[in-house]
Amino acid sequence: MTHAERSSAATALPPDLDEAAHRCLVAGFDGATTVPHTLKRLIDRGLGGVILFTRNIRDAEQVRRLTDELRALRPDLLVAIDNEGGGIGHLVSAGAPDVPGSYALGVVDDPALTARCADALAGHLATLGITASYAPVADLQHQPRNPIVRTRSFGADPALAGRHLHAWITATEARGVASCAKHFPGHGGTITDSHHGIAVDPRPYDELLVDLEPFRASIAAGVPMLMSAHVVFPALDANRPATLSRRILGDLLRLELGFDGVLVSDALEMKAIADAYGEAAGARIALAAGADQVIVAVPDLEVTLACRDAVLDALHSQVLPEERVREAAGRVRRLAERYAIPRRTVAAWDADAGPEAARRAVRTRPLPPPVRGAHVVDLFPAPHPALNWGGEDLLTALRALDPTATGTALTEEPTDPAALVDALLSEGAPLVVATSDAGLHPWQARLRDTLAARRPDAVLVDTGLPESGALCSYGRGRVNLRAVAEVLAGA
Repeated sequence: MTHAERSSAATALPPDLDEAAHRCLVAGFDGATTVPHTLKRLIDRGLGGVILFTRNIRDAEQVRRLTDELRALRPDLLVAIDNEGGGIGHLVSAGAPDVPGSYALGVVDDPALTARCADALAGHLATLGITASYAPVADLQHQPRNPIVRTRSFGADPALAGRHLHAWITATEARGVASCAKHFPGHGGTITDSHHGIAVDPRPYDELLVDLEPFRASIAAGVPMLMSAHVVFPALDANRPATLSRRILGDLLRLELGFDGVLVSDALEMKAIADAYGEAAGARIALAAGADQVIVAVPDLEVTLACRDAVLDALHSQVLPEERVREAAGRVRRLAERYAIPRRTVAAWDADAGPEAARRAVRTRPLPPPVRGAHVVDLFPAPHPALNWGGEDLLTALRALDPTATGTALTEEPTDPAALVDALLSEGAPLVVATSDAGLHPWQARLRDTLAARRPDAVLVDTGLPESGALCSYGRGRVNLRAVAEVLAGA
């Protein structure tokens, strides 16, 4: 028995209340072929859900065996994953459909095509026994310096975002998979990544109202889950981030917007919560504020146990009201009744939807002539540990179509930029210079501008948000880069 389990034994609660408290937790774990013993004990006591990551994925057959084993332990366990498409690639090795991120779908602005893409993602999840998807992103991307939303968003226009959210949520629901609009009440106005620290949106109340519109649209579409943001909104609550704010989760979301589905927190180990409050206190405060489930995504189950024990201790001392936990558990129970058991048969999905969307997005701007045999200089930040696992590069995509292409990929500023530029220009081949959110990473802009000044014929490519009027992929997912490669190769 662990220290955390011994401490919880000292504050035993009635079995039904103990189970209710466990339903309010979603746990990450390590392992792809076996379920850790500690996780089994949590599931036995009523754990509400698990969240899978790349560390849990090998191939499709393995994932289905894992989800079957989890569900055999408790049929009403929710098995969830982040499944936004684009660069979020947990399920690549399990044969996930290639679908661009939301920004490209917003650029195309064809809700029927968005629905086909969402249907492909949800259909694939259903074949794997995963019935909850922490997607789509409902944040509006209107702050140029925002480091975390960007091409995960459908765009800056709330009406556009609303129609695509409706299409995504409806298509996912039709597959019997629960969708989750995130991150309430909006992460798009910040300049800090809440994975790394406290994010603050300083705008006045009237400016924040526009960010609520995509969430209103999601609720109107029947979204069964919302995820909160670890963001402080001084105009709404000057003291606490939304995940821990009763004013935001209770007064605004429940009373004003009328949402009665499951509200799940973003991961508690993110530094916006962990550094300022600690995961365990974060779990207790979030549930008291109005969250129904809290995610502890790290594979170290001792962290999950600590969060669980904080909740049990708070119930025992009546710091956390019993009725609040029972209310939350009731919502989770109703969600599980609708979604925990996957459907027996899964109809085929349209595997061409994602490539079509990526191509149509690229073709919204004037296209350069093909450049066969080009040297590609691909500049991009290192993959985000929580948001991009593939680190896909443009050269690989181009070489699949044009084996004569060569290239250089950089994820940080070179030690001797001038020498690198001289070496690149000595190649003599047609030059392609790709950047990814160069406005956030000035070293990219400096290198791009130096190369373009000496080679005015260079083809410029943006693989993040559009910045320079260049050819733009609107994302770095495999299918986004492939669509750009097709243009470069004349395919």
